[in-house]
Amino acid sequence: MPDKAKSSKRKTKRDIVVIGSSAGGVTALLEFAKSLPADFPAPIFVVQHVAPHTHSILPDLISRVSPLKAKYPVNGEKYKPGFIYMAPPDHHLLVEGDKVLVTKGPKENKFRPSIDALFRSAAYVHGPRVIGVVLTGYLDDGTSGLWSVQRLGGITVVQDPKDAPFPDMPSNALEFVEADHIVPLAGLASLLVRLTTEAALSPQEFPKRTWNASK
Repeated sequence: MPDKAKSSKRKTKRDIVVIGSSAGGVTALLEFAKSLPADFPAPIFVVQHVAPHTHSILPDLISRVSPLKAKYPVNGEKYKPGFIYMAPPDHHLLVEGDKVLVTKGPKENKFRPSIDALFRSAAYVHGPRVIGVVLTGYLDDGTSGLWSVQRLGGITVVQDPKDAPFPDMPSNALEFVEADHIVPLAGLASLLVRLTTEAALSPQEFPKRTWNASK
């Protein structure tokens, strides 16, 4: 007879999506969000680098073109599938249990909001349920966080550097992480739809995965 505990674990879906973008990211996020289905089964958490004192209307812009609602969450808010939660300017966006945290903690790697901080918080709490995505941008925010996602059993996705208007962030991520998927922006929404229908790895399986920790 099958082991019920193992069977139950294997039914856990990949249902936490974290995305990081910087230069070129506003256009990329709008194009991506436009392609998502209305019944997307997971919450999406996004860090887009913006100037600290910017009055950003990016959630409104995304909500206009996407079937999903984008918003700046309130600290401690319970997140729900089908919403896009965005880091407010000059604030970190973190995942803790079933809630989202919005904080003004110290800058990380010179950034606030920090992609690494978001990715790491999701990976530590939800492990194999997490899908981490690094999009266009300068420098290397997101590399360390994506490594944490993979180390803890999650799925890693990187925009093809040849497809990114600013390829530094994708290229740097690929220097240290053997990404599960390297895709052009046009293929990202359909990939995430497929990945969120698949069962997450069990704790017995994900330590067998490999990643490029030697560089």
